[in-house]
Order: sequence, then C-alpha cells, then structure tokens
Amino acid sequence: MLYAILCYNEEDVVCSWSKDEDDAVMARIGVVQERLTKSGKLGPSLRLLPTTAATTLRKTQEPPLVIDGPFAETKEQLLGFYVIDVAGLDEALEVARELAAANPGGSYEIRPVALFIPDQRGAKA
Repeated sequence: MLYAILCYNEEDVVCSWSKDEDDAVMARIGVVQERLTKSGKLGPSLRLLPTTAATTLRKTQEPPLVIDGPFAETKEQLLGFYVIDVAGLDEALEVARELAAANPGGSYEIRPVALFIPDQRGAKA
C-alpha cells in the first residue's frame, strides 16, 4: 500500500541551521532512505524550497487569483515528503518514527495514497 509521509517543521528554524547542521540531519535521513531504497519501499522523496519561493493559485474568484507565497499562515510549513510502499499503516508509522529520530522538531503526517490513473478508454493505440 502506498503512503505519503508529509514532513512539517518550522521553516525559520530549519533555514537557520548551519551547513554542517543541515548536512548532519540529511546524513541521518540518508541512512533511513538507503534502507528503504534497498528494500524497494522508497518512492519519490522531495525537499521543498522555502515558502518564499512558493506561488499560490487561490480559487475564491474567477479568474483565480495568483499570489506569492503559501496560502496558509501556520507555525509549521510543509517542507518535503516521501512516498513509500509498505504493507500498512503500522509499517508506515515505523518509517515515520525513523525519520523523526533523524530529524529534530516538526511533525509527520502519514496519509494513504490512491494513484490517479485517467480513464484510458477511447485512447488511440
């Protein structure tokens, strides 16, 4: 079963880490990623650029409004995510616990993923 593990943390804190601190966190996370890769359970994993690089399309009007930055003002921001292929929620929680041990602060949201595959009927061969 596919799960997304969404990684939230305080962007100001993470962006204030020195290069050495960031490299140390990424090395610890790399250990978890390597284990998941070797076991065939790691799908895409991405680190998002800061919210200052974000653009939001707000659908509250026509035409939609395009604004700089994230939509929500929150203490923690979505900083990255993993897609894992595991047996179920218990195993997904084990992975999230490993990531949490490697990365100080923040939280992880574990959410089942359904693949979106458009209807292929009528497609020309």
